[in-house]
Amino acid sequence: MAIEIHLPDIGTDSTDVTEILVNIGDTIEMDTPIIGVESDKAAMDVPSPKAGTVKEIKIAVGDSISTGTLLLLLDPADDEAIATEADTAEGKQKPAEPVIVLREVSLPDIGTDEVNVTDILVAVGDVIAQEQPIISVEGDKAAMEVPSPHKGKVVETKVSIGDSVSTGAPLIVLEVTEQPDIATPSAPVATPPVARAPVQQQVHQSVGRENSFVENQEYAHASPSVRRVAREFGVNLAKVRGSARKGRILKEDVQNYVKEALRVVESSGGGDPLGLLPWPEVDFHQFGDTEEQKLTKIKKLTGANLHRNWVRIPHVTQWDEADVSELESLRKKLNKTEAEKESGIKFTMLVFVMKAVATALQELPQMNSSLSVDEKTIVLKKYVNIGIAVDTPNGLVVPVVRNVHEKDCLALIQDLRELSSKARNGKLTKNEMTGGTFTISSLGGLGGTAFTPIINAPEAAILGLSRADKKPVWNGEAFEPRLMLPLSLSYDHRLIDGAEGVRFLNSLKESLKVVKEELQTL
Repeated sequence: MAIEIHLPDIGTDSTDVTEILVNIGDTIEMDTPIIGVESDKAAMDVPSPKAGTVKEIKIAVGDSISTGTLLLLLDPADDEAIATEADTAEGKQKPAEPVIVLREVSLPDIGTDEVNVTDILVAVGDVIAQEQPIISVEGDKAAMEVPSPHKGKVVETKVSIGDSVSTGAPLIVLEVTEQPDIATPSAPVATPPVARAPVQQQVHQSVGRENSFVENQEYAHASPSVRRVAREFGVNLAKVRGSARKGRILKEDVQNYVKEALRVVESSGGGDPLGLLPWPEVDFHQFGDTEEQKLTKIKKLTGANLHRNWVRIPHVTQWDEADVSELESLRKKLNKTEAEKESGIKFTMLVFVMKAVATALQELPQMNSSLSVDEKTIVLKKYVNIGIAVDTPNGLVVPVVRNVHEKDCLALIQDLRELSSKARNGKLTKNEMTGGTFTISSLGGLGGTAFTPIINAPEAAILGLSRADKKPVWNGEAFEPRLMLPLSLSYDHRLIDGAEGVRFLNSLKESLKVVKEELQTL
């Protein structure tokens, strides 16, 4: 009888299949990775809980699956078949009594090698629900809460605030009540043991050929986490030899490839892979007193991302100004009314611009697109999620306001207030920092007249706002003072040409007039 292998609970409602790691006819061991999946929270491999031979694969790359989805059918290994026959011969068993067991909850794969524990959200003696957050962690990419995969009573905590932990590290111990599927048979079925082939022989039969060198990295045998590392280093996986089973590429293989590439470049006197001169090493202390401060994790990650985006994306920046004289007068009037009502609501120019940007993005969808990794496909998004750059004590972060095109100004005010507070307190989750389609960086509260914002890949554009200022504007008969808001639009020239950039800014300015008309009805 074939064994059904289902997707276990991996801590997310839905996940996408990125790889099928086995083929029909493969003989696999227990815990052999069978598929790669990627969700909003992390990318990971899903192991098989059983050994056997792959009989049928029920899913395909690109499928969206959830807990319990049937993945594949296995013909059981010899000992599994014996157990199945024994169960059949014994007949239907009585349900066993619930048992109390101790379950150790470990840190799942959250897409980063190491994170720091920032908060313990449960205590010994607490009774918690499945998916209830148990600890908060902060890594290079984001701060997030880790949920429990089980419900039960906390009997021990294994970590402390400030600990550095990695995937698989024990976090807590739970006392869990479980209901076994069947009772233990009263008498074992006497079946002679069947000799199993050595693992090495099974692997040999499964592979059956040498690891072939692939020219297209799409066909390289690597997990999503390894592919992510390769993308960060800019490595074509087709050029990396895998050291694992079936020629599978490990993270160490990519790291060794990068080290060797750097060694070759250095030995040839090329400076670095981009052909640049090495960074100058200067003893600054010889010129006077100095102080060294370590970069925060957020600053290190932001710096690496900004450097990559600036080098790899052909930026064009378009500057313009929007007349916001009437809009600013209306904003002050609305805030005065809200202050009298003591509602706590405060209208800002940023909220008005967000509404206008959402309208302009729907009129010009190319600005709301992304270029595929192989640079052969444009992805046009039907939704508008706007990232807002927030300056925090630890560095720049970009929380994302979702579905801006469906919300009014009051809803956006509430979203911005919550996200900004979380950002400054280091409480943003990974989900609140992903999924953006366009970014706004506002420096109007600080000053300046214009700047060149760097695109937040894989988005196509970013809008910078500087301080609005009174300027003389010709009205056809005379100059009159008008409040002008500087706009700095950077866009990916591979996706957007100059004419489209100008059209977007023109659409944005017209949309601000519509926002003003809508606000007048409040």
